[in-house]
Amino acid sequence: MAPKAKSVKPPGSTIGAKPSKMKGRPKIRDDDDMTEIGDLGDDSYVHGKTLVKPDDQLDLSEVELKEEFTRILTANNPHAPQNIVRFNFKERTYKQTSSVEQIAIHFALDGNMLHKDSDEARRQRAKAGMGESKSEAALSEAGEEEGGEGEDGEKEEVVEAPPPKKESLRNQFNFSERASQTFNNPYRERGTATEPPPRANFSSTANQWEIYDAYYEDLQKQEKAKDKTKQIPTYRKEDDKTKKKLVAMETASDDISRVTRAAKIVERMVNQNTFDDIAQDFSYFEDASDEFRDQEGTLLPLWKFSYDKAKRLAVTSICWNPKYFDMFVVGHGSYDFTKQGRGMLLFYTLKNPSHPEYIYSTESGVMCLDIHPIYQYLVCVGFYDGSVGVFNTQEKRPGPVYKSTAKSGKHTDPVWQVKWQKDDLDNNLNLYSVSSDGRVVSWTLVKDELIYADVIKLTVDDLPTEGPDGTQLQLLGCGTSFDFHKKIDYLFLVGTEEGKIHKCSKAYSSQFLDTIDAHHMAVDAVRWNPFHPDIFISCSADWTVKIWDHNYGNQAMFTFDLNSAVGDVAWAPFSSTVFAAVTADGKVHVFDLNINKYEALCEQSVVQKKKTKLTHIEFNPRHMIICVGDERGYVTSLKLSPNLRKVPKKKKGEENVGIDHEIEIAKLDKILSLVREPDNKEKK
Repeated sequence: MAPKAKSVKPPGSTIGAKPSKMKGRPKIRDDDDMTEIGDLGDDSYVHGKTLVKPDDQLDLSEVELKEEFTRILTANNPHAPQNIVRFNFKERTYKQTSSVEQIAIHFALDGNMLHKDSDEARRQRAKAGMGESKSEAALSEAGEEEGGEGEDGEKEEVVEAPPPKKESLRNQFNFSERASQTFNNPYRERGTATEPPPRANFSSTANQWEIYDAYYEDLQKQEKAKDKTKQIPTYRKEDDKTKKKLVAMETASDDISRVTRAAKIVERMVNQNTFDDIAQDFSYFEDASDEFRDQEGTLLPLWKFSYDKAKRLAVTSICWNPKYFDMFVVGHGSYDFTKQGRGMLLFYTLKNPSHPEYIYSTESGVMCLDIHPIYQYLVCVGFYDGSVGVFNTQEKRPGPVYKSTAKSGKHTDPVWQVKWQKDDLDNNLNLYSVSSDGRVVSWTLVKDELIYADVIKLTVDDLPTEGPDGTQLQLLGCGTSFDFHKKIDYLFLVGTEEGKIHKCSKAYSSQFLDTIDAHHMAVDAVRWNPFHPDIFISCSADWTVKIWDHNYGNQAMFTFDLNSAVGDVAWAPFSSTVFAAVTADGKVHVFDLNINKYEALCEQSVVQKKKTKLTHIEFNPRHMIICVGDERGYVTSLKLSPNLRKVPKKKKGEENVGIDHEIEIAKLDKILSLVREPDNKEKK
């Protein structure tokens, strides 16, 4: 059938057709007002549009409606994997892919649209019976859009009106959509080349006699192990079990001894990782609040040392190693004479706070100790039973290498303090001890024994008293502490249970150089100042700490009341005016006479339970920390804040120079000049 002829209209004209029968909606000219009365019909233009709201729509105010919410969208997919690896055939390794696909497909629909001029479209139209008429009708519609008027009487193709569109809901929120395109950083590959680990080639030859020697040594070890396990034969059924246990223990100890050093290194590494935050505080933390407190300071708790078998034993002595500044020794015993038993000697290090380095168990409680200033592996110890011993950490012995006995002149009462002194004329090691039996004894290490010599006996009165049968009785005092002068070798001080301090000499054993009525109760500690040769400090159970000048008799330079029994006092090694004391109420008091001559700069409780008594305190010789021991067996390390360790500023270029003793002496003399009375000075 031939196609129907159409008349061609000039531009601007349209095919004459009724608007109601045109395909699709009518086109509107540019100058139209977008609304025609005839198009709407039924006076729908008069009524306002009704908003369709869902049932769960929120009712918002105008302010909430006008509020804008900004969302920044990025092109990166948060769920994209970042660790995809692919095999690199060139390098024969798996390598991580640098580029990751960031596209996330939320919806995909495969369509079946075809171009209208394609062969497939023509075949489909021909199959449907539409032919070319529909395309020509499309041309007529295009002509109508150009704005021309149609001719009357032209026959039009009738098409059905499209279904009415569903009215879309209006967005009732002020939503503004913003987007920005960011710059993707370029990928870079970085690599480092490390040095290969060192290697060593080892070669050896095994001869018949070498194999024989190895087997022979092993046989000897087995025979020695059997000799140790031999016991007196009895008719108990438990003998076999005990023998097996002993053999197992021997073999186990041999196996452990092979890896002892490596195990210690690994243990220190694990502990340094575990207590890394404390190690960082020890090295770098400074209390910034000290800048706003001129005359106050704080103590920062660091490590806490304890051992399970020594928790019920009080800390009776603490001593830092003079060479290895991270090591210190702790003595454990009991101050209660009704609860006397065993004691312990523990060697700790700051590098391993979880377990002691060396452990020695003693039959009697350890009351005092001291480390030799030159031979740091030698530690002298005083026991509650009156004996004095010397431990050597280099020798694998469970007990002391030297120990005094009743035959060698041991004390009859507890030994309260021991001190190493200079060697004698024969270069034999020499130490001193003081005890409640009233004797100050010098001990000399000769070969395998301790040889004693009484230096002085602490008499209570100059005149002897008469007994009931007329005999002359000489009452002896109870020595509790002593300290030797830093510069004058023969001069030393002795504190007694009666509250007196005797100034004695090694050369005179019959009388004292001077006696000071220092306290009303027992003198717990007496110590010379490490810088000033004339000043010493003492503390007592009468709640007081006193500073003395040995040239001024019974007059104390300073007296401090701490409201509780004072267990120990110590001078700081970095300043002549700083000292610290511990009391029975669990507090640490730190003083600096250069800043405040009347009150402590820091008064801080360092125990968990209020009833716990602090027994001893000791400053580290290099680091700005102190160690405090209590009656429950715990040792706590504390760091001094900047206000508690002020030192004179050094000039440029003198930062590495040590402490100037003359400056420290002058600083203390300036403070003491305010309280000294020249009239009371003794003339010698």
